[in-house]
Amino acid sequence: MKIVVQRVKHAKLEIDDQIYSQIRHGLVCFVGFTDGDQDVNMDWFVNKVSGLRVFEDENQKMNLNLTQVDGEIMIVPNFTLYADCSHGFRPSFINALKPDQATLLFDQIVDKFRATLGERVKTGVFGADMQITQLNDGPITIVIDSDQI
Repeated sequence: MKIVVQRVKHAKLEIDDQIYSQIRHGLVCFVGFTDGDQDVNMDWFVNKVSGLRVFEDENQKMNLNLTQVDGEIMIVPNFTLYADCSHGFRPSFINALKPDQATLLFDQIVDKFRATLGERVKTGVFGADMQITQLNDGPITIVIDSDQI
């Protein structure tokens, strides 16, 4: 499992030219899955992302987490995080988990984020053609993957 976390001032996700979800300041998290992720500790990922101290305190030091700044979070499925670009110029996605299995894991991690963060969790749609507009803040981008557990 891999999550790319980006701190944003705001983000909007559209499907078929309609706003599906949007957040004000907070985190956009692109989530990808690979073989073996059925056994990954999703609670660890949720706890890690929810607790990331990437927001500034009164001294402009990154010392506050999402709930401390009343931020929101957008969880977006993204199989391209497991692209293999080692041969040629066309990425291979053979390392990405098959859609039927990945959909179940995506729904599972969204449920866990909602159990922890409640209404501040917004999502994308697995398999949809999504357009995401976001204003990155910092920029702060952090990659968290299963190798870090």
